[in-house]
Amino acid sequence: MDLETASGHCASVLDAVESAVIADRSFLETVLLGVLARGHVLLEDVPGTGKTLTARTIAAALGLSFSRIQFTPDLLPADVTGTHIFNERDRAFEFEEGPVFANVVLADEINRAPPKTQSALLEAMEERQVTVGGETRELPSPFFVIATQNPVEHEGTFALPEAQIDRFAVKATMGYPSYEGEAELLRRRANREARSPTIETVLSPEAVSDLQLVSETVRVDEDLIDYILQITRATREDPRVGVGVSPRGTQRLFETARARAVIAGRDYVTPDNVKTIAQAVLAHRLVLTPDARVNDVAKRDVIQDVLEDVAVPTID
Repeated sequence: MDLETASGHCASVLDAVESAVIADRSFLETVLLGVLARGHVLLEDVPGTGKTLTARTIAAALGLSFSRIQFTPDLLPADVTGTHIFNERDRAFEFEEGPVFANVVLADEINRAPPKTQSALLEAMEERQVTVGGETRELPSPFFVIATQNPVEHEGTFALPEAQIDRFAVKATMGYPSYEGEAELLRRRANREARSPTIETVLSPEAVSDLQLVSETVRVDEDLIDYILQITRATREDPRVGVGVSPRGTQRLFETARARAVIAGRDYVTPDNVKTIAQAVLAHRLVLTPDARVNDVAKRDVIQDVLEDVAVPTID
């Protein structure tokens, strides 16, 4: 697949999703970045803004299988990965796949499950495989997780460990729709009988895999590599930050910048590509100092200050 075709496919997918989801296109592009960069997406917003619908329609537009896991305090790891069931007829144990065996897995309200169950996703997210009963099983390809969490309700929740947060390529927030956007939501609802809209399938699993390969062909000049490194390393030196962006985070910024260039239809990364996605890729990886938390320092403000301080390279 060439770059022009890939960019056109991205636009078609976004158009299809926009026909069902009322959201800023920039938000939908951020979610699509996770797909192109072979990463995972964390959506944090209040209930009822369309997080689940976004995940379902993205999967439908891409032609990928979809599975939803409702995380609850009593959810067990086997409820995610699957387990062995005894077959009475054959007198033998057979493996029954869990909901993680899908191309797109929606981990709904992921912070409601205890750490042991959350960790069941770690191997799947990082290695694209699960190990049950000492046997390792490959997950479908392509595979990515879209996780959601509610930022305002903390009773009965378990904070995600930093190791798991670091495995999300991007973190995005939908926010409330504009007045006109919410009015359009009602108009669309009035013109259909089903509660949830349906959309057309734009791609296939094979086409999505080809699309991911296009990002690997995007050129990143040495000046841009240096720019990316200066940004991420600056977060480690900021006095408000206890733990800065990890080397994994640096790689994710590199990968998503390439993916952003594909969406824009360019075969090279620009400083604007990096700056546009830096907040979504880096802010959630920071661990602020106790003093910074007491003073209500926002992680996004730290990233914004870093972007303003680091000199932007000139691209010929």
